[in-house]
Amino acid sequence: MLNYTEGGEVDRADCSLVIPAYNEERRIRSVLEDISGFAGDLIFVCDGTDATPAIIGAFAADHPSLCIRCLTFPVRLGKGGGIVAGVREASTPYVGYMDADGSTSLWEMERLFDRLADADGAIGSRWLPGSVLTVRQGLRRRAESRFFNLLVRLLFGLDYRDTQCGAKAFRREALDRVLPSIRSTGFEFDVELLWRLARSGCRVEEVPITWENRDESKVGAADAKEMLLGMIRLRFG
Repeated sequence: MLNYTEGGEVDRADCSLVIPAYNEERRIRSVLEDISGFAGDLIFVCDGTDATPAIIGAFAADHPSLCIRCLTFPVRLGKGGGIVAGVREASTPYVGYMDADGSTSLWEMERLFDRLADADGAIGSRWLPGSVLTVRQGLRRRAESRFFNLLVRLLFGLDYRDTQCGAKAFRREALDRVLPSIRSTGFEFDVELLWRLARSGCRVEEVPITWENRDESKVGAADAKEMLLGMIRLRFG
């Protein structure tokens, strides 16, 4: 039986938080400080070439009470590939993932985990009523996001307003049901994951979130093009 605390909250010891960290040496320290109060497992996935793994290792050594693991890979896995690698390493009943840029706080991730008391998944949304954007994206990025969301609705029939927000949490049993079928390794991973979960009958809630835009986005024009092509191949391949 899964453990719950009073009030329908999920026991943090039953949670793993996966954080893909590709060349994040300039930002990873602040993220580590923010999540240092997490009582569950912290799994970092490093597939870059900078000092990110060394910084995480030093932080873990200075905080022995935390359960921190850092997986390193000599080749680029992609966002989706990194998340899958981290999920496979997790052994808890609940697994979430967040971006390494600090756009989402630990408190917001814990809110998503608590939704798993009654749902198979919970995803943060920047576009639902009740969301708080402390620093907004530029007009071009917002327009691109809305266009991308329209394509997701047309291609996959998903009615979520924000599939790409880097804050998501799921029951492990739901992930185990769909991960063997996942083909995406890039930024389109989120769409495929939600699509396959929906097709398997899982209930994933979309939750308003407090989110802060960070200027150093890793998603460039080439990534956006590949994400679009990846979705088309996924849907019609």
